[in-house]
Amino acid sequence: MIRGWEHERSGNVKEQRELKEQTRISANLRENEKYLRTRLENCSDILIRPMRLGENHKVDCLMVYIEVAVSNMMLDDSAIGKMINHFWEISPDQIQDFVQNNSLGIADVKKLADLDEAVEAMLTGDAVFFIDGYDKAMKISSKGYPSMGVMEAESEKVLRGSREGFSDNVKSNSALVRKRLRDTRLKVEEYKIGVRSHTLTQVLYMDDLVHEELLEKVKERLEEFEIDGILDSGMLEQLTEDVWYSPFPQYQTTERPDRAVQEILNGKVVILCDNSPEALILPGNFNSFMESSEDWYHRFEMASFLRMLRYLAIIMATVLPGLYLAVIRFHTQILPGTLILSFAEAREGVPFSSVVELIFLEMAFELIREAGVRVPGSLGNAIGIVGGLVIGQAAVEANLVSPIVVMIVALTALGSMTVPNEEFAAAFRLVKYVFLILGGYLGIYGIVLGVYLVVGHLAGLVSFGVPYLVPFIKKERESGREEGIWRVPLRMRKLRPLYAREEQKIRLTRKGSGS
Repeated sequence: MIRGWEHERSGNVKEQRELKEQTRISANLRENEKYLRTRLENCSDILIRPMRLGENHKVDCLMVYIEVAVSNMMLDDSAIGKMINHFWEISPDQIQDFVQNNSLGIADVKKLADLDEAVEAMLTGDAVFFIDGYDKAMKISSKGYPSMGVMEAESEKVLRGSREGFSDNVKSNSALVRKRLRDTRLKVEEYKIGVRSHTLTQVLYMDDLVHEELLEKVKERLEEFEIDGILDSGMLEQLTEDVWYSPFPQYQTTERPDRAVQEILNGKVVILCDNSPEALILPGNFNSFMESSEDWYHRFEMASFLRMLRYLAIIMATVLPGLYLAVIRFHTQILPGTLILSFAEAREGVPFSSVVELIFLEMAFELIREAGVRVPGSLGNAIGIVGGLVIGQAAVEANLVSPIVVMIVALTALGSMTVPNEEFAAAFRLVKYVFLILGGYLGIYGIVLGVYLVVGHLAGLVSFGVPYLVPFIKKERESGREEGIWRVPLRMRKLRPLYAREEQKIRLTRKGSGS
């Protein structure tokens, strides 16, 4: 059996080698052109332009490029234009010499020896240049595919800090990170994922800070699956996360370069995906989802207060509807008598049970939120505000819901909106309905059961070997190595978190003191 397997493997290697030989670039331009025209048949957006260069137009050449991705070849200020204009004026022998040595350096040129590599390079948005008598092609960098430039971060608004956000171009995104980390120890490794899309994905990390085990796990996850195409980092996230069925995200996402840089300096890994304006940060943990980029730009007193406020808000957004149902249906004795009477008076005439009433209004609010997101421009904000006021007021006047339920739903919505990460807030929006059912039919016991199940699930989550509830379930011996809700003063934040290597744990020292 082993011999048969080795024979089959050697046969596959031989076939691959023969196929590779067949696609090698020939010195005969006609053979290369025939292969390209067959491969690119019915691709009307890809242009194959033959031309004759050199003195007396004796040298046959071929330029292959995507029409929109490559600028006008004859423009004087383009790298392609400079090279071709130079070729018009020199002899055929000088053209060969230039191609061999690229001595003038007037263009960003890379030599390719394989036709498949040439096609792949052309599909990335560059131009590929063939010359008769030369058995290599030249990949010439151009302006590339159309894309949006650097944008302002929309979902992570801050009062203090950079306004720059990631764009759809992965090269621009890594440049924004490099702009903030001007250190050669920042490594950027590239992968092409997707059998058909060949989506460019970059892995960014600080070489001397990141744990080798974490880096190897990330690379293994990226290479362990095969898919037609990756169109956004969200698809990459779902394919590579540890627990696929959990509603809680195990990768932190950000559209802010400064936030990505903060996490890289903590020893984490950042993944950038082409055509996606959001970066993936891993490993993810509960505490990092509750932090905002500007927490480190404000004074520690205010930053700590805002963090505590966010934690209270997420508890309110998750538990408040279920707790309200548990109290008014099973445990009215814990409320003052006047409050119970006001609740009963407010519910007078409502035809539905309190559970149905609350679910109805929660679903109505979700519809308003979804409509506000989908409707373009400022009209979406108007729909959100007007829709909420009109539906809430109309429902109360029609005795479909009580005023107290409108207030409960409004507080729940405000609580979920204070969470900096939208994906993390969405998980608690789903969990809220579980607490609503448990509280409505089991009372306080249901709420306790829900808390037990959620905390147990979070405690069991692991993101690339790091517990999800760090630092609440894992304390370091040294003070300041990891922090929770309290944001320590910046001058006391001397140690990096546990994601960084132990030998690089010192983050801040005072010059001359050695500590």
